[in-house]
Amino acid sequence: MKLRLRVWRQEDSDQAGSFEAHEIDGVSEDSSFLEMLDQLNEQLLAAGDEPIVFDHDCREGICGTCSLTINGFPHGPENSTTTCQLHMRKFKDGDTITVEPFRARAFPVVRDLVVDRSAFDKITQAGGFITVRTGSAPDGNAIPISKPDSDSAMDAAACIGCGACVASCKNASAMLFTAAKAGHLNLLPQGQAEKDKRALDMVSAMDDAGFGNCRNYGECSAACPKDISLDFIAKLNRDHAKAKLKKIFG
Repeated sequence: MKLRLRVWRQEDSDQAGSFEAHEIDGVSEDSSFLEMLDQLNEQLLAAGDEPIVFDHDCREGICGTCSLTINGFPHGPENSTTTCQLHMRKFKDGDTITVEPFRARAFPVVRDLVVDRSAFDKITQAGGFITVRTGSAPDGNAIPISKPDSDSAMDAAACIGCGACVASCKNASAMLFTAAKAGHLNLLPQGQAEKDKRALDMVSAMDDAGFGNCRNYGECSAACPKDISLDFIAKLNRDHAKAKLKKIFG
């Protein structure tokens, strides 16, 4: 398979970036997108050029590190798939593929295709925790939890924090990420003690980090490789409104 690539190159967030054109031949249809980039970097190194900097870790769709926008789609054209799980069989011989980093003010470019997503850490630090007694782990059945609540909490906990929701939103909103991180705790008995404070603090941290407002268009859920539902945003809005009213009226 022979491909033309338009890859974003940028020294850092203070420098202007631009697209750089490359051609690569001999790409296997069974290779992953990241393996194709590895092959391109080997080609660049052999020619004495600077390799393309991109982020990756597990390459199993778990860590959320491989955050690339491919032909305008976060993680590429395949639904429910991270970049590292996207295979080259989804493209055709002779295709031109545009690769760029996730675009958001809260995600400054570190270099080339790597962005700084530490803004997500600030949101999680604001309320992504519970108060528990230290010591040995309690019995798994000590606290009864309804099946629908446990299922919903597990669905929210599937979020890998990749940032595709932010990259797909025209307002660069992190509402789906925030709702997932707050939702999987707010749904469980262990998270009830900080529920109101969590909703207020995490939304406030999201605003302070420079993310935009939710538009209710749903691009975030469509782009999410773990299919996090918009229902979690609705739940966070309800929890935030209730917490705000309690804070005002006591």
